[in-house]
Amino acid sequence: MKLSSKVAIVTGGSRGIGKATAILLAQHGANVVITSKNNSSLQNAAKEMKNVVAIPGDIRKNTDVENVVKVTLEKFGKIDILVNNAGIFPKVKPLHEISEEEWNDVIDVNLTGQFRFTKAVIPHLMETNGCIVNVSSDAGLKSFENFEADAYTASKGALVLLTKAWAVEYAKYKIRVNCVCPGIVETDMTSPWLESEADRAMAVAEHPIGRIGMPEDVAKAILYLVSNDSSWITGAILPVDGGIITK
Repeated sequence: MKLSSKVAIVTGGSRGIGKATAILLAQHGANVVITSKNNSSLQNAAKEMKNVVAIPGDIRKNTDVENVVKVTLEKFGKIDILVNNAGIFPKVKPLHEISEEEWNDVIDVNLTGQFRFTKAVIPHLMETNGCIVNVSSDAGLKSFENFEADAYTASKGALVLLTKAWAVEYAKYKIRVNCVCPGIVETDMTSPWLESEADRAMAVAEHPIGRIGMPEDVAKAILYLVSNDSSWITGAILPVDGGIITK
């Protein structure tokens, strides 16, 4: 029970990596709050888990973010862990075809949303010497040919550097801030690019380890980074990608 008595918030916790992470943290003793703007999928996900509470909220709205933090504190009295997982993926198109509204939507969720939650939770992590894990992407570490998702790339790259900045900024409070960068993971977000056997074979071929990732692969890395096993690690950027970044 690596996380006995710990309280964790996992954003985007109703599906994919967020859901797998919430399940794993709860299995290791944490009381977990999952949040998402889709209340029905959120409640359905919570029914499948033990020691997990669902609090709906839109990461784009300060009032919703503050309410998630408020309700968490009312229920559990503290916050030890924040997993900034929520994110969206835009329609794939070249830069000159992206509208400013499309750009802003992605940045608002994938970057400013992480800022909102971190800002709201930090004062409480100061009291518990807590930790944060940001979920970025390999797309935040390198450019990929034919990957035309510039707002996504910008948001994930910025999150990598923010991880390092926050790690330095809050080390004096014994708050650790780390980041995982997944490759292609089998989730609802990636399913449109894995529909055909040819597409799947191409995705697998990108990974030297010989397979695409599962949400649990990333969740296990997050568990390590929020547990005492990594108590001397902060500012780390961990690719969880089957070796893509090495190519």
